[in-house]
Amino acid sequence: MDAIEAIKSRKSVRKFSSRPIPDNIIYDIIDCARLAPSAKNIQPWRFVVITEPKMKQAIATITDYGKFLDRAPVLVAVLCSNTQYMVEDGSAATQNILLAATAHGLGSCWVAGYDKYYEKSVSILLNAPRDMRLISIVALGYHDNPIGRVKKRELEDVLFLEHF
Repeated sequence: MDAIEAIKSRKSVRKFSSRPIPDNIIYDIIDCARLAPSAKNIQPWRFVVITEPKMKQAIATITDYGKFLDRAPVLVAVLCSNTQYMVEDGSAATQNILLAATAHGLGSCWVAGYDKYYEKSVSILLNAPRDMRLISIVALGYHDNPIGRVKKRELEDVLFLEHF
């Protein structure tokens, strides 16, 4: 799948089959994440892959919009060291995870982490160093019941040339 096709076909998925994701696919997705752009090429990210059911349940329980997280075969927590552009850098890495997952035929869903009331609790569960901030949690898995394309705004509704 090429990059344009991955971008245009990606959608958030919250229902997953129990089919495991092969390790080589998980590693390739994280490899794609580490190749994201970062301010001054600092590369502040670290990625925690979570497959243990009790850990997934604990994370799902304390998040607000992530109650489905325990049903995904794999979670990836994206954390960044406390740098000036950690949110932007971590978000770029998160987007690479979403697109790489799509290219591998997986569903995914991004759950916010930065500055959420549960950020510190998740970081403690993951035993993250104190200077690391949780940017996102990404659920990965094979679609349980693939749905059609989600309606998006038309290009002419969002594109302006030179000014509004």
